[in-house]
Amino acid sequence: MPLPACHEVSAPAAWQCIEFISDLHLSPATPRTFDAWSSYLHDTEADAVYMLGDVFEAWVGDDGANEPGSFEQRCADVLRSATQRRTIGFMAGNRDFLVQPGFLAGLGVEALPDPTLLRAFGERLLLTHGDLLCLSDSAYQAFRRQVRSPSWQQAFLARPLTERRALARQMREASQASQRNMPPHAWSDVDNDAAADWLRAAHTPVMVHGHTHRPAQHVLPFGTRHVLSDWDFDVPAPRADLLRWTRDGLSRQAVPAP
Repeated sequence: MPLPACHEVSAPAAWQCIEFISDLHLSPATPRTFDAWSSYLHDTEADAVYMLGDVFEAWVGDDGANEPGSFEQRCADVLRSATQRRTIGFMAGNRDFLVQPGFLAGLGVEALPDPTLLRAFGERLLLTHGDLLCLSDSAYQAFRRQVRSPSWQQAFLARPLTERRALARQMREASQASQRNMPPHAWSDVDNDAAADWLRAAHTPVMVHGHTHRPAQHVLPFGTRHVLSDWDFDVPAPRADLLRWTRDGLSRQAVPAP
């Protein structure tokens, strides 16, 4: 897969620290994870936090945030408050691709196209959610093309909000059932050759992505890809980390429990 048109962002020279997170899958069913996310965005000392997709388990339209007391409104309030302290960037994932740039702009959040090339500290990083590079899952790639089309999104968003929420719940349950019937090692992963091709085309040796829930560092035929952790504080063994970028390079850091 050739590298799509690549958006570029340059960090201000005064920045000292940038952090990357992804795959929080926030929902009303994960209150401790929501609290950890809210606390982190307000308390981190980073100059910027870039969220690389699947921040929300399901986002069925920005109009959900207009309902007083709704989960979507609570998420919007956290983001609006966090942007008063630092730069917040949002890249859509396969669960929250219906978050619109105009909605983000109203919260003060920077919309990041997928992929985005970030320049800072005299270096360049290629940022992506990661799902585009899972080439072995042809069924998902076909589904992705369908739901990212303007016609599909227009038809879906024209449905009543309650109906959209019900459809999202059905799709989520079907996805979870499919995963339960498949061992983790059989889940689709990023194609290393394709990732290396993207890095060559972007003229940078480092990629940061999420999506696969397999936090690690992989040496590629060209460059390196760093995989972000998912977050879950609502299970007996909580897990969450982030990648921190400073002039000294990338480091993985644990996220404290709320």
